[in-house]
Amino acid sequence: MDNTTYETERTMVLRKLRLTLHTGRLLMESMADTSRIERNMMRMADHLGLPTEKMHIFTDFHKLGISLDTEDNNPITLFCPGERKGVNMAVINDVSHLSFKAIDEEYTVERCEEELKLIESRKRSYSPLLTVLGGGAACGGFCFLFGSDFIGAVYASLAAMMGLRLRQMLHARKLNGYFVTCVVTFFSTLIAWMLALLSQQAAVSANLPDFLSSQTPWHPLMACTLFIIPGIPLINFVSDMLSGHTLVGIGRAVITLLTVLSMAFGIAFAIKVCGIDNFVHDLSMTPHHSYLGYSLGAATAAVGFSMLFNTPPRLLPIVALGGIVAVCTRNFVNLDASTGNIGLGLGPVLGSFAGSALVSLLCTRVVRMLNTPHHCISIPSVIPMVPGVLMYRALFAFIDMNGVVGEVTYAMFNAINASLIILFIAVGVAIPNIFFPRMMDGLPNIINKVRRKW
Repeated sequence: MDNTTYETERTMVLRKLRLTLHTGRLLMESMADTSRIERNMMRMADHLGLPTEKMHIFTDFHKLGISLDTEDNNPITLFCPGERKGVNMAVINDVSHLSFKAIDEEYTVERCEEELKLIESRKRSYSPLLTVLGGGAACGGFCFLFGSDFIGAVYASLAAMMGLRLRQMLHARKLNGYFVTCVVTFFSTLIAWMLALLSQQAAVSANLPDFLSSQTPWHPLMACTLFIIPGIPLINFVSDMLSGHTLVGIGRAVITLLTVLSMAFGIAFAIKVCGIDNFVHDLSMTPHHSYLGYSLGAATAAVGFSMLFNTPPRLLPIVALGGIVAVCTRNFVNLDASTGNIGLGLGPVLGSFAGSALVSLLCTRVVRMLNTPHHCISIPSVIPMVPGVLMYRALFAFIDMNGVVGEVTYAMFNAINASLIILFIAVGVAIPNIFFPRMMDGLPNIINKVRRKW
């Protein structure tokens, strides 16, 4: 082979490797789990004619690399950094579609490059205003699931909307993300406290209308900052650890811990300023609504967070249904007759596992009809079960220790409960793809046999 032919072939290999790396970078920046990143990169490389058996992928939380062994013992290695752009389900959906469509329609290298550039340049499905409204509604739904009444949920939504808008403004100034988290959580908690005072004043004053009064005025303080909780990185952390991507999983865990710690500092500062002394220990999170109320809160929270995650609009009704199934299943397994509802009373850990596993099994069939990745439906559906309050309650309890007997026990109780719930949610989401792929393939035949029998 002459030098000209060698250089031409090597240039083409480099181009294909960059294209494969570009595919992985878009997924990494959109907070996809590591297994999905590697799977899509391998699928794209295989379509482009690269020898995948000689290809090695390096993944990190902020960096991605690819290496190809060549016959002339001159391997090619490429790396690229990635930005933390936040969760973007639309990009995950589009990149997954492209990796299959390129194979089916035999896309050329040029066509693949054009499609990836188009995906990267595409605007978000929701404007900043819609994102603020969606995030606020999600926190209101969470507040309702914690046992708040309707007015309390509205107050939580208002405080969250103001905090989310402030976060958008601060991020536009390129400020440190952890500093922004502290400021925003302080601001949102302060607004929720002011609304709680308004609610109490409306209850005793004839000068204010009665509809401003809430029977649960302090519940918004628990829910008004939950739009910051890194639910998807938490689930991906567990998924990466279970899949053997230990370093990436540890990186996600550290980032999540720092984010929650920043939230705890912001909330703790606001609570000290406001003089609130019942936030950690006395405020109950046990709901006493009907299952219709749980359904309303779950659907609102799931759809609101889906807007924050830029989930394609066509999937929102399915995500709402998934959120209802997840939360109602969780509550049925978790709660008992003391809450005024039918339930098994087995606790939140088993309840969260049952809810996430059921939703994940159902999504396995739905994704084929909707032609979308499993996680684009299952993860937004289970986000309303993420124990964000337990996480920053645990950290706040550690921060606010005064040497009183039982403080460490209470903090550890919240920390362990939150960790177990996150673990079992992630395991529940992963169950179909890990343990029952053949069973799910045969499920339609089983259903048809039962129908014919009856």
